[in-house]
Amino acid sequence: MSPADTGASTGVGAAPTVPAVDAADSRMTPGGPGYRRMSLALFLAGVATFALLYATQALLPLVSGEFGVAASEASWTVAAATGGLAVFVLPMSALSERFGRRTVMTGSLAVAVTVGLLVPFAPSLGALVALRALQGAALAGLPASAQAYLAEEVRPKALVTAIGLFVAGNSVGGMSGRVITGWVAQEWGWRVAVGVIGVIAVVCAVAFRLLLPAPQHFKPGSLRPRVLARTVRDHLADPLLCRLYAIGALFMTVFGGVYTVIGYRLTEAPFSLPQGIIGSIFLVYLVGTVSASAAGRLVGRLGRRGALYLAGATTATGLLLSLVGSLPLVLLGLVLITAGFFAGHAVASSAVSKTATHGRAQASALYQSAYYIGSSAGSTLGATAFHAEGWAGTVGVGLLAVLGVVTINVFGSRAARVAARREPVTA
Repeated sequence: MSPADTGASTGVGAAPTVPAVDAADSRMTPGGPGYRRMSLALFLAGVATFALLYATQALLPLVSGEFGVAASEASWTVAAATGGLAVFVLPMSALSERFGRRTVMTGSLAVAVTVGLLVPFAPSLGALVALRALQGAALAGLPASAQAYLAEEVRPKALVTAIGLFVAGNSVGGMSGRVITGWVAQEWGWRVAVGVIGVIAVVCAVAFRLLLPAPQHFKPGSLRPRVLARTVRDHLADPLLCRLYAIGALFMTVFGGVYTVIGYRLTEAPFSLPQGIIGSIFLVYLVGTVSASAAGRLVGRLGRRGALYLAGATTATGLLLSLVGSLPLVLLGLVLITAGFFAGHAVASSAVSKTATHGRAQASALYQSAYYIGSSAGSTLGATAFHAEGWAGTVGVGLLAVLGVVTINVFGSRAARVAARREPVTA
């Protein structure tokens, strides 16, 4: 029985959990034909996805000011987008099984960037929330399809690194979107700022379509609801996959809560920072780019669970540091939270792609659905806790989520030991 079956940790340097590929394997590998174009294309897709998805997050204090609403209400401009993605990611993954990964990703980006150009003209908070929900639903075709594309087109040993690069694109998109909107909004307001993000996303979408190699290993599947339901049921019956889904959701609960509320905290005393400086705080996303890209090496050294423990500990340390009323320590806390989150996300999401033996788009879609439900929950719970208890309330929500990650990891380790005693691991 393989480690994927038992839930045992797997690593880049460990014996593979799938049959070894031979020289005739035409799937992409680092340094091989098409790999660099593929990596850049999906990196740009990740940039566009996160820049659009979280375009309003750094601007929430300005949104609150224009519409006269509290943080908990303005936060719905973020939660609606991530919630729309969470709801539609599974249906969109089914379309990718039938019509192809590249086709669905291209269509998703096209609709999302079109909506992004309409967002600046929203006449009310309700209209803004509705447009953001539509934008999130459109983006749903991208994350799960991208991971399925990589699982089919990249050799297994390079999969963690390839997915790490895609996640790194997410971090760059999240960072650049927030930094750009912060400075643009300081001079011209939040509407111009989100319009600029829409234009940047258009450029990324066009480059993505021109660069991404045509799939060579995609085999069309069925759109029959019964087949889809059976595939989803199979994935939800897999204890390891369910643990990975929960871990992704909990990590994103921390991240969504912290970055939805941090702008409000930094505009208040004792910091009282201007919008442009607050936007620049998101440069710490560069740390996420590094930690996501290094996920493969981290798993190779510590195993999957060891990497997740380290990611959780790093995130929790960052949360505690952020409680101190010193700007340098708050920034250090954000650095650690960001590094821990992106490392944990890259490890968990790549493990899903390696564990699923069929219906990879649906397996990835379920992970993405859980992940973005965590984002919506984090945005809402973090803002509500901030309104009730201040920053300490938001940190409390985050620490509970990290405790959940550790608990699931401990349970998985125990389950793996029990399975190993019953049937020795030979892989």
